[in-house]
Amino acid sequence: MSGYRERGSRLGGGTVVWTRTAGTGSQRVLPDGCTDLIWTDEGGTAPEGRLFVAGPDTRAQLAAAPPGARYVGLRFAPGTGPSVLGVPAHELRDRRVPLSALWPGARVRRLTGRVAGHAAAGAAEPGGLAAAVGRALEDAALGRLDEAPPPDPVLAGVVAGLAHGRSVADVARSAGLGERLLHRRSLAAFGYGPKTLGRVLRLNRALDLARDGFPFAEVAVVAGYADQAHLAREVRTMAGVPLGRLLAESG
Repeated sequence: MSGYRERGSRLGGGTVVWTRTAGTGSQRVLPDGCTDLIWTDEGGTAPEGRLFVAGPDTRAQLAAAPPGARYVGLRFAPGTGPSVLGVPAHELRDRRVPLSALWPGARVRRLTGRVAGHAAAGAAEPGGLAAAVGRALEDAALGRLDEAPPPDPVLAGVVAGLAHGRSVADVARSAGLGERLLHRRSLAAFGYGPKTLGRVLRLNRALDLARDGFPFAEVAVVAGYADQAHLAREVRTMAGVPLGRLLAESG
């Protein structure tokens, strides 16, 4: 397992399983409106590994790890994480929290043991550890979803509307909600209000266009910014570096 890879998850709905091996230096993790359940062996310092949760970010985070540390994560689509983790998303905003702080200790120990067993079984095959740990995380999440109440039915429409650049007022009307109620439900589901979620989704839309080679001026127009200067300000504010450097960092 090297670099970064991801695949669609059995949970569906945009949730993915991802794997990464840490290199030298820090990695810039960009806000994406998602919450992640993550296993890591921390470069071999903890044989059974550890489990933690990365909450929805409002700004880029610089993640440092020993070179060679392995990570397998389950990235929940926006709005899905609270049903699995059992806490409102805003309680995890911009935080990294041990899973044991959210779930009963006995349940975390059982999951840690299952993940460690899967990791040991899969370690002998190329890519086997990542696949085995990913399956264990998916099994745990599916079990939690079976116990949880059904997701808020308006969430998918809210994400879709904001992702297409619609205004908060328009999205609220389409959902049949007042803007204040939409804000409260968005905090619980996504970790922040719809305006911030819209900014995060627009940033990721712009980065996808820029990585595909579109000129920055065209990126700004297509992604929904007022102009290229507006795009530049938003990227620097949310990612911490100019767009050109951000693209260079991501290779």
